[in-house]
Amino acid sequence: MSVVECEDVVRRFGDVTALDGVSFQVAEGEVFGLIGPNGAGKTTLLNCVEGLDRPTSGRISVLGRHPIADRHELTRLTGAQLQSAALPPRITVEEAMRLFSALYDDPVPWRELLATLGIDGKRRTRVDRLSGGERQRVFIALALLHGPRVVFLDELTTALDPQARLAMWEVVEAVRDRGTTVVLTTHYMEEAEHLCDRVGIIDHGRLIALDTVPALIREHAGDATARLVLTRQAPAGLELELERIDTVTAAQPDRKYLTVQGTGGFLQDVLGDLTARDIRIADLRATSPGLEDVFLNLTGRHMRTGARS
Repeated sequence: MSVVECEDVVRRFGDVTALDGVSFQVAEGEVFGLIGPNGAGKTTLLNCVEGLDRPTSGRISVLGRHPIADRHELTRLTGAQLQSAALPPRITVEEAMRLFSALYDDPVPWRELLATLGIDGKRRTRVDRLSGGERQRVFIALALLHGPRVVFLDELTTALDPQARLAMWEVVEAVRDRGTTVVLTTHYMEEAEHLCDRVGIIDHGRLIALDTVPALIREHAGDATARLVLTRQAPAGLELELERIDTVTAAQPDRKYLTVQGTGGFLQDVLGDLTARDIRIADLRATSPGLEDVFLNLTGRHMRTGARS
């Protein structure tokens, strides 16, 4: 079942096209990621899906409803953590939970929710004394107070230190384990690799790829690379012989060094071939392609940090 559907969504701001014919679906129960550099159009798209902005053209459906025409009904079925949000600085976490719980007919027990998010011990702490990661957890708790079926998380870990970012990943996984569908935006490729069941890559307002992480890497990232240090100089003709291995796409020997690219179990095949010829390995470093390589191969450049939102 699809809980979010976008069909040929376009959003223009004057002469600037922020979204250019974006189409995708989000299945119930999955973590769906929209990734790309700053300024690619991720937040604009999420604003349209949440009913905070109206697309120039195209169709959007959330839980079978129109984001703007059915906004009141969708507020009871969806939750959102916005890229920019704030609470009165002197309010405590408990006061915020009680205040927002009063807005709903049947709120989730907020103490249980804080415990799930790992901040129950901070319930009597003022918001202005929380760390960045703790404040993010409070906003997620507020987004989940009414037990939404879908939650939207926009640039959840921006400005967090690496330790806080890893902790926030655990929070997203806990939200997913509660049965909530998660739609998130990020420009951190490793974050999408870790969290998302499927990801859509957006660049210059266009959806340039959409699939599971393994499928994207398999189709677009290119070959894995291994750099081997041999215990003795490679014999003449080693490159040609290694490239006869089906899983090897390229091999470049340089005295005691050997760089090999390939697919599947190429490294095991190469090691087996070298061992059979009594060529020993002193050191080995292998790198696997990832979403950063997917983006590089699809766009011809690494992630950028543009200014357009």
